[in-house]
Amino acid sequence: MLEQNYWLSTAQFPVIDHSAPLPEVVDVAVVGAGFTGLSAARTLAKRSARVAVLEQHTVGWGASSRNGGMVLTGMKLGVNQLISKYGRERTRQMYAASLASIDCVEQIVLEENIDCDFARCGHLEVACKQKHFETYQRRAELIEVEFNHPLRVVPRSELQEEIGSAIYYGGMVDQVSAGCNPARYVAGLAASALKAGAQFFEQTHVESIQRDSLQGELGWKLATSRGPIWAHEVFVATSGYTGPATPALQKKLIPIGSFIITTEILPQSLASELSPRQRMIFDSKHFLHYYRLTPDRRMLFGGRAAFFPESEQTVRRSAEILRRGMLHVYPQLTDARVEYVWGGTLDFAFDIMPHAGQIDGMYHAVGYAGHGVAMATYLGQKIAEMMAGDQVENPFVGIPFPEAPFGLYSGKPWFLPFAGAWYKFLDWVS
Repeated sequence: MLEQNYWLSTAQFPVIDHSAPLPEVVDVAVVGAGFTGLSAARTLAKRSARVAVLEQHTVGWGASSRNGGMVLTGMKLGVNQLISKYGRERTRQMYAASLASIDCVEQIVLEENIDCDFARCGHLEVACKQKHFETYQRRAELIEVEFNHPLRVVPRSELQEEIGSAIYYGGMVDQVSAGCNPARYVAGLAASALKAGAQFFEQTHVESIQRDSLQGELGWKLATSRGPIWAHEVFVATSGYTGPATPALQKKLIPIGSFIITTEILPQSLASELSPRQRMIFDSKHFLHYYRLTPDRRMLFGGRAAFFPESEQTVRRSAEILRRGMLHVYPQLTDARVEYVWGGTLDFAFDIMPHAGQIDGMYHAVGYAGHGVAMATYLGQKIAEMMAGDQVENPFVGIPFPEAPFGLYSGKPWFLPFAGAWYKFLDWVS
């Protein structure tokens, strides 16, 4: 078993000239070269802005290449919770944005001819308990009435047409969701931003960002490991890897580990039995599992096996936990060899919502909570359009962006073991 990201073995990233010096002045400094930052850089560069993308590691190094490649509709919170918090009209706008985010990814893939196995295969949510399944019908009716978006509820008696597992009580299908190879997608997104004129600077750690004026114009001075750079505007796109250079944002985000295993290539007959329609699949638990077939017929199986961000210890421990979970769902895989295991770090806001706009004068888009392939691409583009002066409707701008109560959190997630135990308890009692 290789402790490395399977997706990276399938992708070729654009070559970045590491000898190029940092420009002294740019229109926009984008911090982070994942889906959000690259989408923003592409959009801004197409508007003829001088854009420098500053990446501490390499393009797509973080969660953008380490996820399951699920391009999902909806958000982490249920629609009833959203309506209760934000009202019907704002929730309609949010749900419409989640659907538009899938179109956004598809349009970029087609425009830029990105070979990333993008396919509208739909997603399947499976119920771990009868009570969970009973909520599906009510949720499907509500979503169709409120958002004019049809979902298909699948009773247990028909579930074998969707999944080769007998442990679930039913399911719900959304045909609009898609799947892709995330490493190839983020590599293609980077290539399209470079083609549009954005400059990339890998292995460039942003140490601090401060207000500064240049020739009487107010902007930002960024101190980096490769020297200073001055920018008219800053877009922070660091998600789960947000650090002390942006303390106001760091204390609003919780970095949470997510881990994945993939099997050897499976026989066609077995792959077809496990997932007849090749859906993106996830279950109804708080401490959930998500899984899918890769385009070359591997079973990819992921989840929050350990809440802490990835390390050698959490990756190895997670491999054992995830394999047990996979065999619980699919006993047919008992003899299948696990070939890859890896981890990544997601960003959760305290309200489990995406957030975009400005903090301390800097632009940002963060908080995807596992829905980042589509929403990060979409919000990166939308905030870039806002920066370019467009009048953009964005329902995630201006909503409350909470911090931990009583100032008990400054960016180090000491409480993650307690959060993990709490979610396991909720799954037990729900």
